[in-house]
Amino acid sequence: MESSDRPRATQLTSSAAHREKRARRQKGNKRTVITNFNSPAVFAGWMHCSHCEKCCCETEMPLCSADIARLERRGYARLHFAHRGADGIRRLRNAGDYCYFYDHQRKRCREYPHRPLGCVIYPVNISIDGEVVVDELCPEASSISREEFDSKGRRLRMLLDTIALEVKTNGMRGK
Repeated sequence: MESSDRPRATQLTSSAAHREKRARRQKGNKRTVITNFNSPAVFAGWMHCSHCEKCCCETEMPLCSADIARLERRGYARLHFAHRGADGIRRLRNAGDYCYFYDHQRKRCREYPHRPLGCVIYPVNISIDGEVVVDELCPEASSISREEFDSKGRRLRMLLDTIALEVKTNGMRGK
């Protein structure tokens, strides 16, 4: 079957798999691995959001430096969309009950293509026991494939390790 004959979602998933495979081959090139790990485009073609609003309500999504830099490049002031929690972790700020980026009229994130990696990885989450789980709050939770769950689980652990290192390195008063 030629690539043009395949359904679009398969092409996107294949493209994401290709990027992941290339990143593994270039493991020694730290910049490539980090870029791939924090790229929302890596997940293109996977689970689609049903726009139920549940994950955007009262969010406490942690942010890494790359998330903040990406949103600042889009013209947003960090002060408006992020705050530092008592634990030293930068998190998305809520505007009322919803995420700062949530558009109520469209029932979508205003920065969906550029949203934080934690939002891209959701509904894959970490349980209190430290296990990778799927958040059952999400109505699309049952549509996640094993491949997607495993990939998002690996990236979630990398994201949390990155955030922990940033907090340790920058301390409570860091950027």
